[in-house]
Amino acid sequence: MTTSPKSKDREEKEAAAGMDIHDILKEAGNRQRDLLAILHRIQTACGRIPAEAVPAVARHLHLSPSEVFGVLTFYKSFSLESKGEFTITVCLGTACHVRGGAEIAEAFERKLGIKAGQTTPDKRFSLETVNCLGCCAIGPFVVVNGTYYPHATAKTVKAILDACRGAEGPA
Repeated sequence: MTTSPKSKDREEKEAAAGMDIHDILKEAGNRQRDLLAILHRIQTACGRIPAEAVPAVARHLHLSPSEVFGVLTFYKSFSLESKGEFTITVCLGTACHVRGGAEIAEAFERKLGIKAGQTTPDKRFSLETVNCLGCCAIGPFVVVNGTYYPHATAKTVKAILDACRGAEGPA
């Protein structure tokens, strides 16, 4: 039996929950090529990459903290700050941009009362933009926690947020 991507992700999160950074490092490889996997596991366990993880990971892999930090800041999927329960990602690549991607991001900002890169005070929603999600033919494109919304518009923003709120139960 194969595992769906969503259930596999849930299993990884459950397995990592409750582990601390040192437990993760004990189980991890110690080659530089293991860096991304280690950072992913820490973020899954902690909901972010805590500041104290950077020097610990660097020591474990025989890297400088600046090398680890460089990877953290290069990949948009890693975060040094906690994200909301729902992470909304709006594509602003060329194809999505010319079809209204910026207007979609602005509509989310208005509805949520935050700017891209921020999290709502109640920690329910984080909003981020990316330069390309690689789905140009079906853009503008929005992703919420792995759920894909192709051909999005500023008018579909409310429906997307309502779907999130419905997934979490009564508000």
